[in-house]
Amino acid sequence: MSIDIDPLREADGITVTDHIENTQFEVYTDRPVDPRRRPESDHYFPVDASVAVETGAIEIPRVAVVQARDADGVLLTRGDCYEMPRDTYHVGIDPAPTKLYLTFDAGFSVSTTDRTTRIDLDTPGTVGLGFRSLHQTPAGTITTPTDPESLMGAVSLLGSALQTTSPERSFPTLRGHPPLIEPAEEFRVPERVEPVESGVRIVVPPEYRFLYPVVSLAYYFAADVVPGDAPRIEGDGWTYPLEPGFEEQTARVLRQSFHMDCLARTEGFYPVDLHERETTGLDLDWKRLYNLPLAERLGEYLEVPFEDIKPELPQWTLTTDVRPDPENVEMLPFVAGELSIVRSPETVTPVDDDGGVGVGFFGGADRSPSAATRREVPVGGVAPDGGAEFVRGGASAGAESTADTSAGTTRGADASAERGGVSAQTEFVRPEPVDTVEHAWVGDGVPLDANKATLDAYHRRLEAGQVEQSRISVLVVCNDEQMREEGNVADLYGLRDMVQFDIEVRHDLTRTEMRETLESDVDFLHYIGHVDDRGIQCADSYLDLTDEDLEIGVSAFLLNACQSYQQGETLVHRGSRGGIVTLSDVANSPATTLGRIIARLMNSGFNLRTALHVAKRELITGHQYIVVGDGGTTICQSRSGIAVVIDIKSNDESLDFKMCAFPNGPYGVGSLYVPNITNTTKNYVVPSNAVFNSVSDNQVRESLELETVPVFYNGELDWSDNLNFL
Repeated sequence: MSIDIDPLREADGITVTDHIENTQFEVYTDRPVDPRRRPESDHYFPVDASVAVETGAIEIPRVAVVQARDADGVLLTRGDCYEMPRDTYHVGIDPAPTKLYLTFDAGFSVSTTDRTTRIDLDTPGTVGLGFRSLHQTPAGTITTPTDPESLMGAVSLLGSALQTTSPERSFPTLRGHPPLIEPAEEFRVPERVEPVESGVRIVVPPEYRFLYPVVSLAYYFAADVVPGDAPRIEGDGWTYPLEPGFEEQTARVLRQSFHMDCLARTEGFYPVDLHERETTGLDLDWKRLYNLPLAERLGEYLEVPFEDIKPELPQWTLTTDVRPDPENVEMLPFVAGELSIVRSPETVTPVDDDGGVGVGFFGGADRSPSAATRREVPVGGVAPDGGAEFVRGGASAGAESTADTSAGTTRGADASAERGGVSAQTEFVRPEPVDTVEHAWVGDGVPLDANKATLDAYHRRLEAGQVEQSRISVLVVCNDEQMREEGNVADLYGLRDMVQFDIEVRHDLTRTEMRETLESDVDFLHYIGHVDDRGIQCADSYLDLTDEDLEIGVSAFLLNACQSYQQGETLVHRGSRGGIVTLSDVANSPATTLGRIIARLMNSGFNLRTALHVAKRELITGHQYIVVGDGGTTICQSRSGIAVVIDIKSNDESLDFKMCAFPNGPYGVGSLYVPNITNTTKNYVVPSNAVFNSVSDNQVRESLELETVPVFYNGELDWSDNLNFL
């Protein structure tokens, strides 16, 4: 069973462990309880596990919204403070690390504090608690020839995962994971994969470079994709051209239609007080739009000029470049499932061998406004005083490194052929800049400043099954005496009051011990040491993962060493889900700083890709690192579910406060969140930002005390548990 429910030992209540999503949380009661299994069918909504307890109260350690439905499932009310008379109720509590449902026969009241949500029954009695994992799996695998016309049939079925064609499909829990695609000689569709008739058609020339960029649209619109000359979207009585600027047009359609669905869905089952609905400049009949069939609704959405809606659109989270090659077809369901903007570059800019892989190497691709304000930490062995600082490439690599003190870079691309970070056959490529927060790359080449996404890693996301322990294991390995300072990151893991960690620090592992470590079931490996042409440095020799026959058990990792790409790529190919690696030599001081930042972010529930994005805001040397494998990998869930970054700017007598919300795990694009500041009750849609101007110190302080999150105070990174900056 994917969910275990056990009595608490040191308090009254139960512990709920979801082995698929690697999450754990506690539910408190007002007396000791002995949970007993009960039928899952007793709940109005589907659940994976159900227990009954005798109690007079249920409390969870987070601020949540409580929905009350009657015995027939009709929504009666929702909120965080109300009372209901005696009756039979089905109650949902959201957010929680799993879907959480209660059923009982009693009157009750709901109350919240700044940290908890509590339901008190008028009369103690039997309460059924149901839990459903937020994990989503495909309904099956479509086999298809990989020529573009045949592949169109498979892409047309991506939308079969949608659980509704109403605007509510903008909620991640109502989209479902698209069916997988697998190359074969014949086109076959599993019985459980049934097409959804939406009335939308996408017409594109039968070429990969036109087909790949529309996969997210095909999924979200449940559209039929058919061959034709001029790229366009069609509905009953309307046509919307996708040229000129084909890829830009597909991105615009996705962003515009999704945003407008989020506004329209407030007229349906979830009539929440939505900030985006209140502030939109669009004067439309949202109730009428909500009730239209998908194709008609989309047609009316697209009648709104993009320039009219552009100012209110949030920055999209992810762009994925999928090279227009048939071997990339299996990645399409994963890309579509993330609602990524998709580009399919036929050509790509290679990186000259003499270009270097240092700060200057990455700086040209950085177009973000904050680039000029980042800390320029020295790299490539150049310390602030001009003296030498050792790099993490081993003795031989350090001696061979050539520092350019005028540019702050090291010679990298040709040197990489001589050392163990990237093989001589590996081609560096520079993808075109993106307007999104994150960037992934599917295809040959090592992308600069983008997640190198791999199919095996994404399959492991689906294959994640039960784990033997409910605690989260973190292993910090430091194989160099001079890097012991970063070894203190162990103190940063486990700084959570509701998540149980097993943290171990080991020094100077031998080859045999390192092999055993990599083969063990560790949730996160934080490696500190050297890598060169011989592999990972150990106490007695080097361990080259490319030459070893290993079955990797480590789920995720940070290889904080010089040119660790090739060793990290091998970890992913042989069993890991994903990790953070380097493309160049990295000096010890900035590497130590980045390692500490990543440690805190992973501990706070960030995924690999978002964690590295935050680190790059603080350290320009972060552009020497990329994510390999599944960039959505986490080791635990944040207290809020979503990943949150706070920006604070000080004024004369007040503060400007911005909460940046990133999709994370099951809390994907379209989730709702309520910022806990200034007593606001308005909901915001992920990934939009909540901005509050002229906020008092006390209001900010009270908000930051709720959860440990990264805070950029006047442009520099700090943490909410360190309030000295206020």
